Amino acid sequence: MPHVAAFSASGSIRAITSKQNAHVRSFRALARARKPSDTRILIDGWHLLLEARRANLRIERAAFTTDLLDTPDASALAGELAAAGTEVFAVGVPVMKAISPVRTPSGVTAIAHHATTGLARAFASAPQLVLLAVDIQDPGNLGAMVRAGEAAGATGLVACGASADPLGWKALRGSMGSAFRVPIARADLDAAMAAARAAGLQLLAAVPRIGQSLFDTDLRMPTALLLGSEGPGLPLGVLEEVDATVSIPMRPPVESLNVAVATALFFYEALRQRTTGAP
Repeated sequence: MPHVAAFSASGSIRAITSKQNAHVRSFRALARARKPSDTRILIDGWHLLLEARRANLRIERAAFTTDLLDTPDASALAGELAAAGTEVFAVGVPVMKAISPVRTPSGVTAIAHHATTGLARAFASAPQLVLLAVDIQDPGNLGAMVRAGEAAGATGLVACGASADPLGWKALRGSMGSAFRVPIARADLDAAMAAARAAGLQLLAAVPRIGQSLFDTDLRMPTALLLGSEGPGLPLGVLEEVDATVSIPMRPPVESLNVAVATALFFYEALRQRTTGAP
């Protein structure tokens, strides 16, 4: 372990050999349950760690496998993190398996600091295109929705109701770093809808059938789009409070699409309209 030995001599990087180490337990605890008030997030994977660095997130601690540290890029990054005040650890594969929440660890896991924003920030950037994600249970879907939103120019996302944690490790992996840049809030649905109204946004609810066609809907104006959970969708009471219900045209016998796919279609139709100037 040449790189580990060199770093250890300077005191910058420490080796962890036990799966019962307190730092290992801190990684596992954050992976199991992250409180909404917690600013700490668990980052798993090389790409996400680089994205967190680009977003200027504070990296509290990072663990690298010794094999990864033997590569020039990882060795250089570990040194930069250590110089910036991050606690950096070198671990063997068994310890990394205890640290990382994924079945096949990538070789690096970190704890950084990032928090959801307030509703005002989520609705601040005009012309607004904000997603109200209602009771989205699959964190992978929620992360993919954030990713599609950033790619198509969405200006914010609000995780409402019983939605998964948008900053949990599974959602972060799904967003591939977009969650570090898109304003994300957590709020009660009524409060989110009230904030959207106060900001002058039209409220559109996505429904599988009988809504007006997505391609006939004007998305050029400031818009808040509501998408519901993977199973039951949006609560019926909500549909009575929106400006319109909107459906994606589908050929039978297909009746519905994955919620992340549907989100991407809505966002890209909005991008098309806002680029060409016409619905």
